[in-house]
Amino acid sequence: MWVWQRRVLRIMKLALVQIIGAPVACAEGIKDTWRDVAKHAADQLIARFGDSVRVQYFDLFDPDCPTLSEGAQLPLVIIEGEVLSSGGKISVPAIRKRIETLGVQPHAN
Repeated sequence: MWVWQRRVLRIMKLALVQIIGAPVACAEGIKDTWRDVAKHAADQLIARFGDSVRVQYFDLFDPDCPTLSEGAQLPLVIIEGEVLSSGGKISVPAIRKRIETLGVQPHAN
């Protein structure tokens, strides 16, 4: 997403979450575990914030995958252009906390 699009999201109090992963080879073949985890995280974030959050998943080899900084590890979680986590787990509570610090409020249930 380009800079002007991120600015529009900030003005509207929306948050862009980008998750970058890659398929994993194992004895049973290739699994897309990070994509599945990202989908689960997206479902939880959308349930909490509704249309105020947008989650994008990129496979490391996708042509439109954001550029990774030197030393970045997968999965990489970027919120509003800033790295939240590099390697380890995709933490929905950490993502939720960062989104709330941006001023995005949970929607009424």
